[in-house]
Amino acid sequence: MKILVLGAGAREHALVWRLAADPDVTAVVAAPGNPGIAGQARTRPVDLTRPAEVLALARSEAVDLTVVGPEAPLELGLADVFRQEGLPIVGPGRLGAALECSKVHSKRFMARQGIPTARFAVCDTLDAALAEVAAHPFDAPLVIKADGLAAGKGVVIADTREAAEAAVRAAMVDGAFGTAGSRLVIEACLTGPEVSAFYLCDGHRAIDLSTAQDHKRIFDDDRGPNTGGMGAFSPSPLVTPDLAAFTRARVVEPVLAGMREAGEPYIGFLYVSLMLTETGPQVIEFNVRFGDPEAQVVLPRLDGPFARTLLAAAEGRLEDDALTSAPDCCVGVVLASRGYPASFDPGRAIEGLEAAGQAPGALVFHAGTRERDGQVVTAGGRVLTVVGRAPTFADAMARAYAAVDRVRFEGMQYRRDIGRKALTRVT
Repeated sequence: MKILVLGAGAREHALVWRLAADPDVTAVVAAPGNPGIAGQARTRPVDLTRPAEVLALARSEAVDLTVVGPEAPLELGLADVFRQEGLPIVGPGRLGAALECSKVHSKRFMARQGIPTARFAVCDTLDAALAEVAAHPFDAPLVIKADGLAAGKGVVIADTREAAEAAVRAAMVDGAFGTAGSRLVIEACLTGPEVSAFYLCDGHRAIDLSTAQDHKRIFDDDRGPNTGGMGAFSPSPLVTPDLAAFTRARVVEPVLAGMREAGEPYIGFLYVSLMLTETGPQVIEFNVRFGDPEAQVVLPRLDGPFARTLLAAAEGRLEDDALTSAPDCCVGVVLASRGYPASFDPGRAIEGLEAAGQAPGALVFHAGTRERDGQVVTAGGRVLTVVGRAPTFADAMARAYAAVDRVRFEGMQYRRDIGRKALTRVT
């Protein structure tokens, strides 16, 4: 099989790495890719915001399957274009993509399908949003979410009325999130540990791709502003067989049923973010693609014919036991640029990449990197994900951070507690 992977981050690097190791795969093409991906696949330039250009690339390369990494091309209807032309693709159509790309659509979908989630209100105007804030007693925080995509940063948790009003005005008046913040979801704040469950869907059935827990805040001990993710570990020790059964019955199956009823069977990855509250599990949000940095810790644990299973999903013929997860533990640490998440400091030479990749039990996935005069340099807020794999979380953490110690670039920042939460729940 010849496979095209779309995207340029660490998630796509992990996908390419896993597919390149698959005996059924003869070649992997990545578009646009990055310097790390270029070591395992042939890269091609492409504008992912132009579905016709991506379709032309898939045809010119005569690929057997296209796998979509990021959500933005899905929001633009890329999967619809491919399916209309009869080309297999892993990724939902435009309506399915709205489960992630529109918080308003997602919350209303969950309400219709009876999927457990926080109480919410949709606010289309500044006055409506301020009225919703005024009605909140602030005995618990209030969550303000931009409706559209905001690079993982369109969520504010406000502890006071003043903070909530400031967040509303920043989004709807100052345009802090661009057009994504012109409409808001304001919802009750859920409390409890957060876990993520991943599935591969073919429109009628879903298979498990294991679980993870990520770390959104920039600093240790979950302090500081939210980011796109500073690290993750897999599997989540909080996901019991009962919780897995609940998630499938109360969340995943209703999603599949609701999408079929809407006339667009859901095909692709489904990422369910759950908050384990005192009153039971509740869905925080859906993602319609693999997570980043979660893909980097889930994919190394997947056993089985990955490429054939992806093609089966695209063609609507998944088998329940197609893939299994190894009992190993993975811990992934994100190395970020100075200034992230508010900004980033590009063009800094990265040293130690080869040494880190050769560390025992370690993998290095490129995110925001580019090549300049033969040297790999920083080119984004999140630069690398360094993964440690071992039989225990303690050993996986040790391997990840031993590899991190081999990497250097000016302004490098990272959390030093990725995986610690797993240690408190695993004997």
